[in-house]
Amino acid sequence: MDIPRVKPHRSRAPMLLGVAAAVVLGSVGVSRLRPAAPEVERSSLWIDTVRRGTMVREVRGAGTLVPESQRIVSALTAGRVDRVLARPGARVEAGTILLEISNPDVELQALDAERQLKLAEADLASLRASLESQRLVAESDAAAATSELREAERQAAVAERLTAEGLASGMETERARDRVESARVRARAEARRLVVLTEALAAQLELRRLEVERLRAVARVQRERVASMRVAAGAAGVVQELSLEPGEWVNPGQALARVAGPERLKAVVRVPELQARDLAIGLPAVIDTRNGTVAGRVSRVDPAVQGGTVAVDLAIEGALPKGARPDLSVDATIQIEKLDGVLYVGRPAEGSSESEVRLFRIERDGHTASRVPVALGRGSANTVEIRSGLAAGDKVILSEMSRWDGVDRVRLR
Repeated sequence: MDIPRVKPHRSRAPMLLGVAAAVVLGSVGVSRLRPAAPEVERSSLWIDTVRRGTMVREVRGAGTLVPESQRIVSALTAGRVDRVLARPGARVEAGTILLEISNPDVELQALDAERQLKLAEADLASLRASLESQRLVAESDAAAATSELREAERQAAVAERLTAEGLASGMETERARDRVESARVRARAEARRLVVLTEALAAQLELRRLEVERLRAVARVQRERVASMRVAAGAAGVVQELSLEPGEWVNPGQALARVAGPERLKAVVRVPELQARDLAIGLPAVIDTRNGTVAGRVSRVDPAVQGGTVAVDLAIEGALPKGARPDLSVDATIQIEKLDGVLYVGRPAEGSSESEVRLFRIERDGHTASRVPVALGRGSANTVEIRSGLAAGDKVILSEMSRWDGVDRVRLR
């Protein structure tokens, strides 16, 4: 009789422990793995190589060509435009009439001023004749008094001689002396009166003459107002602005036209205020007219900031390209300095000069980029100095990468 074999019972606990251990170890391994880096299209990135050498610091600005000398023609008096004789673009001389204005009131005021001047001049001539007559009378009286004094002195001398010879009494001599004294006093008074009268007459004449001069000046101003209604260019050049039409009314001081001398132009560009702090008179520049370039030099830096930019005047050195004219749009590159033996790279989209940024540096495999801290130094229009964080030969991504601010590593495909 066969005896059935009894199989030993195996415990499942070890197997369950092994499975649990494997699960735990797998979880730990997975937790220690870095998350997958996001992928970025390489062709959409701006990648540059860090270099060591000479870095040229430059700033750029945009602006226009403007005449170095220009004249604003303003209205001297109010009036209505009758005729427009020149238009923008016309070449004019200093005496060229640009437009004609009329105002009957101004013409009447000029006529009235001339009339008052003529009357004042006639009064001055009449007063001068009257005063001269008075002076001549006073001069005649003074001469007569002097003559009477001399006659009295002669009679006194005769009386004294006759008295000495006993032919006349002493009373006659005393009377003669009294007449001399009286004549002397009268002669002195007449002479003094002549001096005082002459001074008084001169003062009256001067007062009237000043009034005539005042009226003459008024008449001259009124004539100038009438003449100014034929508006002249005032300077040789080309008419830049003149938009008035016949029938329009203009007021005193209103700008009527702008005349510019086309022989000398300069560029006026606007530079961002943060880049303008290192600008100085005399710095070289290159001006691009879109039809060629020409060398220039900084001639003025506006001390005021407007709209976040600073106006910079550039004197043009050399002949301008063909087609250059006032108000032509230009771009300018101003060279600030050359830095020798510095580490530099293209200017990143994020970050500014003298700041710290975090840039993606491409690893040696060429397929991944890791974010590294970089200290930037002095900046230029297209490049910036590297103070620390990168070495010569490193390739960095300069594009705007704010989309990946939350990661420190990306893959390039």
